[in-house]
Amino acid sequence: MHFLLSTIQFSKDDSSQWVALTVGVLATLYLVLRGRAKGKKRDPLDRKPVPFGVSQQRQIERDISTLMVEMLQTAQQMTAQLDTRAMRLEVLLKEADGKLAALKIANAGTAQILPMAAPSGPARSPQVEPVAVSAVSTVQTIEPAPEPEKPETPPDPRHRDIYAMADQGRSPVEIARQLNRPNGEVELILALRPQ
Repeated sequence: MHFLLSTIQFSKDDSSQWVALTVGVLATLYLVLRGRAKGKKRDPLDRKPVPFGVSQQRQIERDISTLMVEMLQTAQQMTAQLDTRAMRLEVLLKEADGKLAALKIANAGTAQILPMAAPSGPARSPQVEPVAVSAVSTVQTIEPAPEPEKPETPPDPRHRDIYAMADQGRSPVEIARQLNRPNGEVELILALRPQ
């Protein structure tokens, strides 16, 4: 390289100086880039794997089998928990259906009792007759019918929108979605709507 620089300095012709300088720079770039290219071409798969001893291979096999057993046990536990929760959910659904049936029976019973229990004058208190409710259990429980609502009472203003939409023929799900209220609440309000 030193020889190249000294040749460039002593040369009288400007064009030959630039040619020599350009050749030197290009040669240097070629060498630098060639060295980097060789470093990049190394394939990680070309390395030879480090050989494991027999004891190390057996230890790895034991670890893998232990891991597989633990994964299987975890999967079985999760399946058992899901089955238990599904059975609990089924029981709760059956209880809810039974309570809903009992509520419907009680509601139908009060609708039939109301004309008979209506007070004849303002001084008399309404007579309350017991209603037998036995939809879920075998034991009959007798509960008094709730006091009848006064027919003069206007419907609850919070329920007015639900009643209006139901009168338009919309389903409880549509009503709940539009009013941003829970489906169960809308269904309950419509189920308990005065006739």
